[in-house]
Amino acid sequence: MIFDTVCHMPIDAPPQMNAVQRSGEPDARADRDPHTDSVGDGATTTWCCAPVRAEVLDEVQAVALAQSFAALADPIRLRLLSFIAATGDEVCACDLLEPSGRSQPTVSHHMKILFEAGLVTREKRGLWVWYRVVPERLDALRAVLA
Repeated sequence: MIFDTVCHMPIDAPPQMNAVQRSGEPDARADRDPHTDSVGDGATTTWCCAPVRAEVLDEVQAVALAQSFAALADPIRLRLLSFIAATGDEVCACDLLEPSGRSQPTVSHHMKILFEAGLVTREKRGLWVWYRVVPERLDALRAVLA
């Protein structure tokens, strides 16, 4: 995978569905964090950008940042993220229904957006999905505004 040198962002976005997923077979990468990836030596790099006051953002950087900030701009998603962060650990999806006051499909939709923005990780265990905040991603967003 080719990475942008400023933002450590893949230049070619991964397809929404690969051939294995279309065939119905499970994809081992389906639940990977879309905002981190491995580089040549196996180390994981978190996508981030230079502060907006330091240099002009290119289109790829702006799109990535807009996706993350758009995820945070919704009051329900912000409350869900806050609830997970306040626990200091992981939270079961079943525990997100009451604090959000929303139905399970609505909570799942909002959590998918937070996951795609790189703000939470998820792990499926049995019937439930467990979420955890990605503090490095929040720090990277904070640094962009510095």
